[in-house]
Amino acid sequence: MIRMAVLGCGRIGRIHAANLARHPQARLVSVSDPDTAASAAVVAETGAAPRPLEAALVADDVDALVVATPTDTHADLITRAARAGKAVFCEKPIDLSAERVRACLAEVEAAGVPLMVGFNRRFDPSFAALKRRLDAGEVGTPELVTILSRDPAPPPLDYLRRSGGLFRDMMIHDLDMARFLLGEEPVEVQAAASVLVDPAIAEAGDVDTAVVTLRTESGRLCQISNSRRAGYGYDQRIEVQGAKGLLQAGNPHRTTVTAATAEGFLSDPLQDFFLERYAEAYRAELQAFVDALVAGLPPSPSGEDGLKALLLADAATEACSSRETVRLAS
Repeated sequence: MIRMAVLGCGRIGRIHAANLARHPQARLVSVSDPDTAASAAVVAETGAAPRPLEAALVADDVDALVVATPTDTHADLITRAARAGKAVFCEKPIDLSAERVRACLAEVEAAGVPLMVGFNRRFDPSFAALKRRLDAGEVGTPELVTILSRDPAPPPLDYLRRSGGLFRDMMIHDLDMARFLLGEEPVEVQAAASVLVDPAIAEAGDVDTAVVTLRTESGRLCQISNSRRAGYGYDQRIEVQGAKGLLQAGNPHRTTVTAATAEGFLSDPLQDFFLERYAEAYRAELQAFVDALVAGLPPSPSGEDGLKALLLADAATEACSSRETVRLAS
């Protein structure tokens, strides 16, 4: 039984705490958040004890920590947890600075503790099935990967001002998926972006619509498109074209019911947003983390995966600004 504590009781921390409270191989020992109302709500839902964050980091009855606090606290909390000998599951990104991520990963390596980064989309059942069939050679060598990720509406402007920008905040999930599916590291990045949804997003220093093209050394390509507005719901699709065919994974709808009339076919709307769309993926990624700890194996996605996705996001940001192809250092 892995004894775990959740740091941060916002939207995603609440999801992780609820999943851990029901986990057969883990025990949710405590939850921590400076917002006492937020932590009290999670305590009421899960039966875990409330605990000051500082105490949770060094508690003898905690084997592993889930870091679901604001991004600018992640690297510091991972470092302190590693020094205390705790395994860590951390929401993406580790930090918005690649140099700070490298320093954090050096601390983790020195301490010899497991670290997993929460790129939950790898664990979506359909995406994971596509990856297994790709690896089995069903469509041959991947040649062109297409990833579409579109939110139903933009987040609050206060969030955008501290998010690090669309490439580091939103697209970083898709950049990780690109690495996951291409089977080779991208070496070139091209990017373009606009503000088409809300002029206030430009005033906040961000963009709301973007496209990125990645190229590997052998020439494999990936196209990613992001939008902060999809009036038809939360749109998450991937496809991989290979030498022998095509694999596609589409959107789950709220139900599988379809109405057919003389006017045509009508299906239910897409899932509302990421908490609903990826509910099963959140459970599966925590299962993978627990399984790794029980088996004594390195968890995946790793801290290095987190760094490489951030470097791609940095390159996309630079390519968008310069309007030139950015070559990644080998």
